[in-house]
Amino acid sequence: MGVQKDRVKFNVGGRVMETTSTTLANAGRNSMFGAMFDDNWNLIPNNDDNNNNERFIDRNPDCFAILLDLLRTGELYVPPDIPEKLLYREALYYGLLDHVRAAKWGPFDGNRLRLSRSLQGQAPGDGTAIRAGPDGGCCVAHGSMVHVYDWMLDEHPPLNLDYQRVNDVGWVDSDNIVIGVSERLGRGDGGMGLFSSHTGELRYKFHVCHDNQVKSYTAGALSFSSDYKIFSSCKGRSNEYGVGVWDQVTGKQIDFFYEPLGWSLGDADKLQWMEGSNCLLVATMFPRKDNCYISLLDFRDKKMVWCWSDVGAPFAVDEKRVRDAIAMEDNNSICVVNEFEDLGFMDLRSSAANSIRWSSRSRLMKGKMPEEPCYPKLALHGGQLFSSMNDCISVFCGPEWVLTSRLRRSYGGSICDFSIGGDRLFALHSEENVVDIWETPTPPII
Repeated sequence: MGVQKDRVKFNVGGRVMETTSTTLANAGRNSMFGAMFDDNWNLIPNNDDNNNNERFIDRNPDCFAILLDLLRTGELYVPPDIPEKLLYREALYYGLLDHVRAAKWGPFDGNRLRLSRSLQGQAPGDGTAIRAGPDGGCCVAHGSMVHVYDWMLDEHPPLNLDYQRVNDVGWVDSDNIVIGVSERLGRGDGGMGLFSSHTGELRYKFHVCHDNQVKSYTAGALSFSSDYKIFSSCKGRSNEYGVGVWDQVTGKQIDFFYEPLGWSLGDADKLQWMEGSNCLLVATMFPRKDNCYISLLDFRDKKMVWCWSDVGAPFAVDEKRVRDAIAMEDNNSICVVNEFEDLGFMDLRSSAANSIRWSSRSRLMKGKMPEEPCYPKLALHGGQLFSSMNDCISVFCGPEWVLTSRLRRSYGGSICDFSIGGDRLFALHSEENVVDIWETPTPPII
């Protein structure tokens, strides 16, 4: 890296500031400052001789000074008279938003999460799902509406799906989201669409074709793979029951796994792509169906390679009804949870007919039970297991998944859904439709 120790002078909004090329190089190649260097990281000479070699930038000088100090020290200090949103806007202009994010909070750790702020939703009591975005934003589905928030938690124009119920939503990237909706009887609509997360513009629809004809269908749960595939549970009025696969770049359908006799893939409310085994976890659970069905689909061989159902299970269904499931590839197991927040584990290396190994160590609930409790949900992130139960989220760690902490606040009602992404945890409360944002604070400066 051939960075020269040259002094660089900026005139920002009328205020002159100096720094070095070494400090500017800390901004990285993708920043505005990175464009001032050649391929060998040598500072490109300024050709503007009218300003005594000053580089003029017509932006806010106070924010520029804060960002320049961040590049020098790696620490972020925002004076109380500088609005954070103003600083975020300026950081976005210079291409330094990732630097600000990294300085604002530390690496995600469920045991160190702190409540950062809460958002009041738009439709109390109608929350469907919340999904964290890759850049620290989120989207919230309410009936036929999807509300999108960026990293600064400013709301973009909401997406109105014309009275079609939103079943699931997922992020393709920070600029695009996929929404799956229900088919309306006699309307020939439903399905999935790719939308701009910034404007709400519909960019294209994902069709299901059967016998060379485009069919209407209901899109359920969604999942995404690293090679740009989109998976969705599907059900329609012809033969479109199963799991469809689309190319998220072209929008074309590339595969379809039709529902085997006696199973319930089209009604699945949980899909999870497993990168290590190239299989798709498909789970259908109560209350969508009276019985739970969990399977692994291998699209390469077009077969179901693992399956389990609680049909005829020896335990009492009312006591051990599975509410959510998640694949844990590092442990070769699937974790499930029931309405009591008991965790259960199934070994993927053995027959699915074996019973679930239940663990009741998570039953440590304290305080008043919410009036309308929600079904538990599961998430796995950074080697930590998360489970929502009523108005709090439990964090489990270690090979035996020991309960290590709980996330809870004093109002908002039960948590109907939560999601982790962009180094944030978002929790959607059902009663007041409040969204909580949890972040890991930066380590103290020694």
